[in-house]
Amino acid sequence: MNRSLRGAGIVVTRPARQAAGLAREIAALGGQPLVFPAIVILPPADPAALREVQWQLARYDIAVFVSANAAEYGVADPASWPPGLLTLAPGPGTAAALATVGVGNVRIPATTMDSEGLLALPELQSVAGKRVVIFRGDTGRELLKSALEARGAQVTQVECYRRARPQAGAAGLIEAWREKRIDAVTLTSSEGLDNLWAILDSEGRRYLAATPAFVPHPRIAEHGQSMGLRETIVTPPADAGLLASLLEYFARHRES
Repeated sequence: MNRSLRGAGIVVTRPARQAAGLAREIAALGGQPLVFPAIVILPPADPAALREVQWQLARYDIAVFVSANAAEYGVADPASWPPGLLTLAPGPGTAAALATVGVGNVRIPATTMDSEGLLALPELQSVAGKRVVIFRGDTGRELLKSALEARGAQVTQVECYRRARPQAGAAGLIEAWREKRIDAVTLTSSEGLDNLWAILDSEGRRYLAATPAFVPHPRIAEHGQSMGLRETIVTPPADAGLLASLLEYFARHRES
């Protein structure tokens, strides 16, 4: 297989700070990354609840970070991170973000990289009476909290960041489509897809619907298909899985 993305234009829709690493890897493989963040990440409007949790971390038995953004905004002082606090993340990207801010020994699922995978971890099977804090954004699924409470845990969810739709328009992105400089789009959340769809005009939506979309979870693929996206490719987890899928896709299409 040709291990190259030679000349392939690939849109990266992650929030700006998370987009840079993936864009570098695409470029290193010969691709042409186009960074267009579909979600803007901001601090919480009222940080009081987050600060209180950060001050009282020693009260908790388990900490769960739902995303790399949660890791970035949720850890105030790694030097004061309780050494006995079991720390969980849904995948290697979030674990790497925690390592970057100074929190190590993070456990991740062995099954799926999502709430269901976290709930399958041995460490979360017997949690009756344990205190769990979930670091998350301002919106998201409630499955993790409700399932842990059903198992008897005392769960605190704390908002450590909020998401917003970008205010800038998509004229540059549409121009790139017109000039046939876009061959694929990466979409890492249904919310990002919704934001991108809202920003695009009817011409841009037609382009998006006709462009292969690479997504990390079947839920996002189903959402994209319901909006009219014609080709959605569910990738293995993390950047390595995304890049492997991109390489396989473009190698196959160059051979055909």
